[in-house]
Amino acid sequence: MELTAIISGFAVGAILGLTGVGGGSLMTPLLIGAFKLHPAVAIGTDLWFAGLTKTGGAIAHHRHGHVDRGIAKLLLVGSLPAAAATIAWMHVTGLTKGWASVLTLSLGIALLLTALVVANRPLWQKLGLRLEAWIPARHKPLLTVLVGALLGLLVTLSSVGAGALGATLILLLYPRLPAQQVVGTDIAYAVPLTLVAGIGHASLGHVEWALLAALLPGSLPGIWLGARLTKSLPDKLIRTLLAGSLVLAGLRVIY
Repeated sequence: MELTAIISGFAVGAILGLTGVGGGSLMTPLLIGAFKLHPAVAIGTDLWFAGLTKTGGAIAHHRHGHVDRGIAKLLLVGSLPAAAATIAWMHVTGLTKGWASVLTLSLGIALLLTALVVANRPLWQKLGLRLEAWIPARHKPLLTVLVGALLGLLVTLSSVGAGALGATLILLLYPRLPAQQVVGTDIAYAVPLTLVAGIGHASLGHVEWALLAALLPGSLPGIWLGARLTKSLPDKLIRTLLAGSLVLAGLRVIY
């Protein structure tokens, strides 16, 4: 089981390095399907996996000036309270069969949305530029907070959303933001969000710590390899394969 976990961590890390899509899109379905974890435990374990693996990336982007602090702060103003409120709600209602269904459905929907985002990535900036005529600059801070709240809810319920979905929503609101700042800002706000949500799930007993410890050693070399392979594989091929995998994973989780 430990070897399987190391290999799984390496594979998800490689895809994360190759595509930039958060591990939650792939790790959580893997934890449910291959390791037979309860959906809540899979989500809690993956939140810690995502938070820890993205920390190094957030530090690196910050050092290179790739983080828009203003946007990241607004996203956190919305996402952290939303995550805390969702965890509090789960504490009050308790973990029931009904909650398992809610978590599974949330995960499936998030995977399908992520597939849609990945498959149509080049279109989102164009759409954002068109939306500029309809969204006054004075309304963007409030909209950014609301986007953060939506992501906080989705990430806490499914562990998916802080990667491709978050970056896409940032791009829609700020289409003139340089690509490296979109990525850096997305990673920067995602680390506190996933860790807060992860702490909340840990308080509910939703983390398989031994499995997490086995997943992490393989993830870092996987990320390094994936980043290296990005230079040699066509972007369209990568997006097509990933989107197809996400659709299959989402449909499998839902049905």
